[in-house]
Amino acid sequence: MSLLYKSSRFKFWKNLSVMSFLLPSLSISIISLAAQADSPKEVDPVKPLYTVNGKFDRNTVADIARKLAKAPYKEPDLTLPTSLQELNYDEYRDIRFNPTSSIWANTELPFQMQLFHRGFYFKETVEIAIVDGGESTHLRYDPSLFTTGEVMQKPLPTGDIGFAGLRLHYPLNNADYFDELAVFQGGSYFRSLGKDQAYGLSSRGLALKTAEPEGEEFPSFRAFWIEKPSAESTSIVVYALLDSPSTTGAYRFTIRPGDNTVMDIEATLFPRVDLDKVGLAAETSMFMFSSYGRANVDDFRPRVHDSDGLLIINGRGERLWRPLRNPTNLQISAFADNAPLGFGLVQRDRDFKHFQDLEAHYERRPSLWVEPVGNWAKGAVVLVEIPTESEINDNIVAYWSPTDIIPAGSEYQFSYRLFWGKKPTVEQGEAIVDSTKSGRAGINGPTPKRLFVIDYTFPNPSHNDNQQTPKAVIKNSAGVVDNIVVTENPHNSGYRVTFELDPLDVELIELRLDLQFSDDRKAETWMYQWTN
Repeated sequence: MSLLYKSSRFKFWKNLSVMSFLLPSLSISIISLAAQADSPKEVDPVKPLYTVNGKFDRNTVADIARKLAKAPYKEPDLTLPTSLQELNYDEYRDIRFNPTSSIWANTELPFQMQLFHRGFYFKETVEIAIVDGGESTHLRYDPSLFTTGEVMQKPLPTGDIGFAGLRLHYPLNNADYFDELAVFQGGSYFRSLGKDQAYGLSSRGLALKTAEPEGEEFPSFRAFWIEKPSAESTSIVVYALLDSPSTTGAYRFTIRPGDNTVMDIEATLFPRVDLDKVGLAAETSMFMFSSYGRANVDDFRPRVHDSDGLLIINGRGERLWRPLRNPTNLQISAFADNAPLGFGLVQRDRDFKHFQDLEAHYERRPSLWVEPVGNWAKGAVVLVEIPTESEINDNIVAYWSPTDIIPAGSEYQFSYRLFWGKKPTVEQGEAIVDSTKSGRAGINGPTPKRLFVIDYTFPNPSHNDNQQTPKAVIKNSAGVVDNIVVTENPHNSGYRVTFELDPLDVELIELRLDLQFSDDRKAETWMYQWTN
């Protein structure tokens, strides 16, 4: 049997940087089932805190979270047997889930599940249960669920130490092969992908105090309940219990695989304290360099990024495109809005020639689009860009920050939909930004002026007849903009906008470009933050 190893990354912040460590994620065609009733040898019983056996319905996790919020916060259980306390990276990656133990394998069910072992950076106990017919059954740890190779020579424990997370599988690309579909591992991080995609950016259940001087707070999913699917199921449901010093939370994920894998998420927060620095639907990605921002870059690859832009459709229906940057200093941008229609970190460039990486395949990384369900009221889409010198550092964060404080003792409900795939479906029908380029203006020696080149294209060329060239309107917070030119671009059936910026010794300038047509054609607004 051939084994295909894919990278799985756990993110955590250090010195205002989200670090990303490559960990093994086994993706194979599963051939047999280890059902709960047919588990290997009995293990030492340890009473679970949350995933107790018994009745289960849509309110069960919320009831647990509500009760938990009324009690003082307790640090997660990091207790591990001696053999697991000091595992290094190579030892941890040598502990692999045994494919013959996969949940629901060798059945007619369309989904399967594998589990992650505790150890290395994943020391928190995560409880997991299976829900079937309204009954929840705790899934106990057993060492025979895992295999070890030549590197991991230490014995695995025999007691019920719980797990570090879970991974769902589904025949996403081939009816005869159970591809990886989604991973929940590390804090409240999770990620997924669509058809023909490779893992890239991640999402989080909740972000708190992101990039604040006093440090970020990282809520964690303490327990998961996975509903057993039927043979006809086109989706799978995962419940999750979130906990942190500031709040608890109850989450329900309905995951529907496809070209764009869709997650419907229903969540309720139960704050222990007033929450005033909240990030909902948080996304974490990486941008190192592209066709711009290559100063001091010595790399054969033209581009290195999981995402190349932040797309927003605000409450007024305006489409905003903000190219990502790898800044010299930490940069935080807030796009104030009321009742946003959607936002997300997008990987628009899908051409391998633009990346030239045979291992990372950045051209296959998914975009992640957030579609709020209901009115999210006033707030802002916040973009955090962190300097990085390595592609293993996840340095981009985007999330929705509500204006109003979420008071302690309240119950804050919100719902949204996530689309993991090649491109957000909202891109059809109008001109979008195809690429952003920047360099020194002029060819006659050094100059402080910068030349910007922005290419617009139409996803559906029939929407553009090129009968009348549009007008470019540029707003700048400082400096001087001149030499604005709009020309037809025959190479992408769209338009190219060029202009020069003289910063006049200003360190930071906000730029906004609107492409205005005389007819009913529309174009998204290009926004950029230039720093010296």
